[in-house]
Amino acid sequence: MKATIWHNPKCGTSRKTLALLEEASNVEVTVVEYLKNPPSRAKLEQLYRDAGISPREGLRTRGSPAEEMGLTDDSATADQILDAMASEPILIERPLVETDKGVRLCRPQERVQEII
Repeated sequence: MKATIWHNPKCGTSRKTLALLEEASNVEVTVVEYLKNPPSRAKLEQLYRDAGISPREGLRTRGSPAEEMGLTDDSATADQILDAMASEPILIERPLVETDKGVRLCRPQERVQEII
């Protein structure tokens, strides 16, 4: 099985999720450091749709400029949030993992087990 993780090596949850993927014997992992190689807006939209969450649920608020950008306000639309994430990848909550079985925002890291 192939798995892609949108990863931040400075994030403990992301590192733990990656370790779970690497420990699984049937998983071939592709690691994308999303701060260096961010997903496109269309890819983000697809990931959130496949994960069954809204862009707002995928928005990183801690340690990001989300609040200053007005993205935590109820008036911020999904399109505005996606546009902001595409231009400022620090706004993307991590880690996101995609396999043939689906997509999960792996917080906590054990959620990755649902799709491997």
